[in-house]
Amino acid sequence: MSEPAKTSLPSGMPQLRVMPMPADANVHGDVFGGWIMSQVDIAGAIPAARRANGRVATIAVNSFLFKQPVFVGDLLSFYAEVVKVGNTSVTVSVEVYAERNRLQASTVKVTEAILTYVATGEDRKPRQIPPLESITNYNVESGPC
Repeated sequence: MSEPAKTSLPSGMPQLRVMPMPADANVHGDVFGGWIMSQVDIAGAIPAARRANGRVATIAVNSFLFKQPVFVGDLLSFYAEVVKVGNTSVTVSVEVYAERNRLQASTVKVTEAILTYVATGEDRKPRQIPPLESITNYNVESGPC
């Protein structure tokens, strides 16, 4: 399998950056898909909670695609953005990029996913998402102030 061409990163800051460790991989050094999925869920919940102005819970993984393997030592950047807001739900797109071979600065897109979160109250039951203009200290372009 040939090495993919260098990929340009999305604009903006990643929601999460992490480096998988040997405990996150099989004996061959390939990172477990379930570990990547949990990190994607964490990264997606960050903008979902900001937009919902509070607690959210994952209710669906609408799509999940592993495009390239992830290896121990890759530096992963998780970019997440809200793509849809409903009455009680927020749908988020997450793209994951791996920085590998740091001496040659190779970056590849390794995973993409779409997840849906539901806003919940203190009772953990679904609640309405407030209109964007009613959320205090929120800037559409940069998130919380």
